[in-house]
Amino acid sequence: MVGAWVLLLGAIGVEVASTAALPRTHGFREPLWTVLVLGGYALSIWLLAVVVRSIPVSVTYAVWSGLGTAGIALIGVLVLGERLDLVKVAALLMIIGGVFVLNLHGAH
Repeated sequence: MVGAWVLLLGAIGVEVASTAALPRTHGFREPLWTVLVLGGYALSIWLLAVVVRSIPVSVTYAVWSGLGTAGIALIGVLVLGERLDLVKVAALLMIIGGVFVLNLHGAH
């Protein structure tokens, strides 16, 4: 089960990295970046498919999408120069809180 969580975190990391690289594709006109982004998304989905063998799909997807959303929002602020304001912080905290509650609920 611990291995499934490690794979899920890997899937999230790959998906966040691929999303962060998405602007470099320039609308999929840059072949190298396009291949890297699409390959990253494919790898992330494949890892997700492996994880759902061990963790319920509802919990898996909630964690994957929630932490992925929070992760890319943080990358956007820290690396891509996006603005951080109170609304964004509150939204990220709600996402993380929701993932936490789902994990607690899924454990029972």
